[in-house]
Amino acid sequence: MKASSDHTRKPYRGTSRSLVIALDVGTTFSGVSYAILEAGEVPKIHGVTRFPGQEHVAGNSKIPSIMYYDKEGRMMAAGAEAEGASVEAQAEDDGWSKAELFKLRLRPKIMKLEMNGMRLSPLPAKKSAVEVFGDFLGYLFRCTRSFIEDTHANGPALWRSIKNDIQFVLSHPNGWEGAQQTKMRRAAIYGGLIPDTDEGKARIRFVTEGEASLHACVLNGLADDVLTDPSGNGFVVADAGGGTLDISSYAIRGTQPLVIEEIAPPDCVFAGSVFVSRRARAFLEEKLKNSKYGTPDSLDHITRRFDETTKRLFRDKKDTQFIQFGSPYDKDFAVGIRGGQLKLSGEEVARLYEPSIEAAVQSIKMQMQASTAAVKSVWLVGGFAASPWLFAQLQERLAALKLTVSRPDNQTSKAVADGAIGFYCDHHVSARMSKFMYGVEYLREFDPQDPDHVSRQHRMCELPSGPKLLLDAFDCILARSVRVKESTVFSRKYCTELTNLSTLSVFEVEIWCYRGGDVVPKWIMRDSEVFSTLCNVRADLSPLAGSAQPKQGKNGKTYWTIVFSIEIHFGLTEFKARIKWVDNVRVSILSNFVHFNLHRFQ
Repeated sequence: MKASSDHTRKPYRGTSRSLVIALDVGTTFSGVSYAILEAGEVPKIHGVTRFPGQEHVAGNSKIPSIMYYDKEGRMMAAGAEAEGASVEAQAEDDGWSKAELFKLRLRPKIMKLEMNGMRLSPLPAKKSAVEVFGDFLGYLFRCTRSFIEDTHANGPALWRSIKNDIQFVLSHPNGWEGAQQTKMRRAAIYGGLIPDTDEGKARIRFVTEGEASLHACVLNGLADDVLTDPSGNGFVVADAGGGTLDISSYAIRGTQPLVIEEIAPPDCVFAGSVFVSRRARAFLEEKLKNSKYGTPDSLDHITRRFDETTKRLFRDKKDTQFIQFGSPYDKDFAVGIRGGQLKLSGEEVARLYEPSIEAAVQSIKMQMQASTAAVKSVWLVGGFAASPWLFAQLQERLAALKLTVSRPDNQTSKAVADGAIGFYCDHHVSARMSKFMYGVEYLREFDPQDPDHVSRQHRMCELPSGPKLLLDAFDCILARSVRVKESTVFSRKYCTELTNLSTLSVFEVEIWCYRGGDVVPKWIMRDSEVFSTLCNVRADLSPLAGSAQPKQGKNGKTYWTIVFSIEIHFGLTEFKARIKWVDNVRVSILSNFVHFNLHRFQ
């Protein structure tokens, strides 16, 4: 299918050759796309289509997200190579441990995993989740280098000319936040993608899988109907991957150039294809518990065969299904095994999909309700989108909501990697919706007539100037479901009182995230799951010491009042916050990324 945005993509405006690499580390499969940026030329997206262990498969753009480690924590095999029979045999002989589904370990604590009683396998010896993720990023990076050197004219010379100016785009589920982005950046350093410097860290950009998928839909021409629709209706992009379903809603706001806005806070649910496999494993364990084929090794093998055949091809619950797993001599008539095949009813297989399908439908319904424009269509992408049953069920169930469901006819699985490059080059999304509520703690003046205040007297403090104030008050800087353009800055002014100016050198403020809905809470509930620290903003305000005017406090102590603003830059795909203050009429800004008692400035 023709890349419909090629004619809208602008020539690269840099002055020297550069390279941008998009690394899509998926829960079950991963891929890489890249573009060589030449001054004055329109960037072209390439995919890495050859990986070690896949030399015999032409044009395969995905590898399994698995690795083997030895007992010392050294990575011994990864990707397609790790699935080879010889590697699996060596792993068993030498006691190697297998790392899989490691991406799920980076998830926010608020996102609970329903594993049907099964657990994630232990991390390899001497390895953290960030280090395992970093090892895989490093492996993908080395594969990309080899591919570019082998497939481009003068490949080694080309690589040498760009190796010190490589930009990276890392995609992640819609539900990942600043803490997960920080872990991914640390993983990129560990994997050797970038140096541990401010300049190195700045070479990493992030994009949600939902937004990357949107750009992939534009690239694949799936957006053409919407582009020619003058009504301004919204549409949903549903990225059905191995681990998560990432649901995002958009609307076209302009066509020359193409301008797209997010119209609802994006959603993310753990309902990808791996959970169909996990449910299948649990189902088979129960079905075969009295059979000789009910051993852990046999169950693992049958489940793998289910993944490779039945799960991919299943399309009708009226049809009997067979899992081909053994030889003609394998049989156990009592459980439906004959000639090396396990017989299942279509209804049994359909039930394995049901929680994932229902989660997708409910998420899309919520997107429709939250959207600021009428939603008329759904674009289904991602590896799980290739499932005929998932696609047919979404079409059937969403038809009742007058939604049409469509999907690209090629390579839905590489949508995120290609789309991440499209995001970097084309940047079609101009505004996004805030997913949660963001703010800071401040001191609220104590009201002895308010029973709520009286119940919090144990959290009362007194500032040098005299007033009695309560800790833990929440001040909202950015509400939920607010349309935010990339250039928009959300700012609030605060003041604090200090009795020692030396503390200005370690001034820091904690930015809080509230996930409990649209109503602004009065207090921060530190033990509640709906509150969490988003980031800590640190600043050296010692330059203010010279201009701060001393005052006499209620108890005769000297104190100084410091006035500053907290700004939140939300419109980008990576959250940024900073402290701004006035120093002798000059505005000073410190943008580095704790806990300080603040007054709201009157």
